[in-house]
Amino acid sequence: MLRKFKISIDGKEYLVEMEEIGGVPQAPIAAPVAPVAEVAPTPEPEPVETAAPVASTTAGSDAMPSPMPGTILKILVNVGDTVQENQPLMILEAMKMENEIVAGKSGLVTGIHVKQGDMVNPGEPLITIG
Repeated sequence: MLRKFKISIDGKEYLVEMEEIGGVPQAPIAAPVAPVAEVAPTPEPEPVETAAPVASTTAGSDAMPSPMPGTILKILVNVGDTVQENQPLMILEAMKMENEIVAGKSGLVTGIHVKQGDMVNPGEPLITIG
């Protein structure tokens, strides 16, 4: 489906036609929201998977920000892990490309502020290394 747009660059207006290839446009998400899962009552609690990283609730000003908008594909570390500078921490998909988010410094992972599948905007906190 061709869609027409009027774009203004440096005071000049251009009429542009673009073909929509697929997908449904989505509004930007202001903040990540944890999904609520409905669980039937059981006599004993379900086992918790320890390998899955859990997003912590708050991020301090020292948290690593997202360099670009995208979706978190994979988190490669857990809270409590010791990381080295330039070690891959997570994979961020942006514009159909996978980008490694690497540690800016060596230290201990004290907080992970996103989870797999989250959409992030530039500047949103991703991870804290203490």
